[in-house]
Amino acid sequence: MRKMMMIAAALACAGPVQAKTAGPVVESVAVLMRHGIRPPTKDPAMPAGTAASAWPRWDVPPGWLTGHGGQAVERLGAEDGAWLRRIGVLPAARCPAAARMHLVADSDQRTIATAQHWAKGALAKCAPAIDHLPQDQGDPRFGPLSAGLARIDPVAAAGAVEQAVGPEGLAGIDRRLAPLYARLNAILCGGAAAPCGVGAEPTQIRPATAEARPKLSGVLDRASTAAQILLLEYADGKPMGEVGWGRASARDIAALSTFHAEEFRLLARPRPIAAPNLAGLTPVLREGLQGRVRLSLILGHDTNIANLAGVLGLHWRVAGFAADDPAPGGAIVLEVLKMPSGQRLVRASYRAQSLEAMRGGKGASVRQPMAIKACRHPAQGGLCSLDEVLAALEP
Repeated sequence: MRKMMMIAAALACAGPVQAKTAGPVVESVAVLMRHGIRPPTKDPAMPAGTAASAWPRWDVPPGWLTGHGGQAVERLGAEDGAWLRRIGVLPAARCPAAARMHLVADSDQRTIATAQHWAKGALAKCAPAIDHLPQDQGDPRFGPLSAGLARIDPVAAAGAVEQAVGPEGLAGIDRRLAPLYARLNAILCGGAAAPCGVGAEPTQIRPATAEARPKLSGVLDRASTAAQILLLEYADGKPMGEVGWGRASARDIAALSTFHAEEFRLLARPRPIAAPNLAGLTPVLREGLQGRVRLSLILGHDTNIANLAGVLGLHWRVAGFAADDPAPGGAIVLEVLKMPSGQRLVRASYRAQSLEAMRGGKGASVRQPMAIKACRHPAQGGLCSLDEVLAALEP
């Protein structure tokens, strides 16, 4: 009896048991994803004389999603679907209702097929509607400038590009990249003499107009295209004897992707260019951010990824790629969290497979948290208020 009384007294002194404080809840998710692995968009891949030998052949038409690329996207879809069910955005045991998710793809074959493969991996036997126009019919959402949905301020764009270029000008960028140009030319040409290679024409930028983004030309333009082709050859699992004609290593591929990232840093990320060029897709992003659907998923292009990254100030690094280079199948993921206080915050991450995982057909993707640097009043953990994110998306 005395022992029971002592236990009761101890419990009384301890006071009432505190209920666990509820954590944040993921209300909705908006995703912008690049299409999967494709061959060059032209045949021949580059102008005559760029390479000493013929470019490797592909088993699909120019610009289409490859079989290997489709399998990689299905693996991404399976991982994404499991995660979306785990956090409650998609139902665990049934197909999501049409009103619950919005799956949008550009009208290129590679974007439509990427959406189909993603859905197959994420949703198994479900057959969600994919919102896209007929193949190869221009979609204003992905081309808002030519469709008149938005306009660039040429003066603001010129100032932003000048700032991105820096005080040493384009000549300074070419000097900084000269060792990489030389390595790329060695891969393209082997022992062949000039004029083989990406050329000696200095990098130039044609200014933006109200209806068109600025345009790159010269050595950086050609180097960006050539380096991306080599990366796609490697990612698609081609024999190393075909990747850069046997002269390119995985280390080369990662280093040369700097050209692609540099092109986007100069011409796709500056806000006066990025915001209007993203304007056709911001309504779809808003659907997910504002909870009108639980999931909005856009299947687009590397330029779209760079635009959104520029608008929100996002940065990432994927193994096998240069910093901020959009990977095939890579995605910017924006989660809306409802906090215990009722406040809604946005968490950003970049989800992608490493280059080796793409090539080898195995290995889980990586999800990297990203600070939203466009946020003026960040919350703890790099989160940003929903209102600030929505304001940043205004064109």
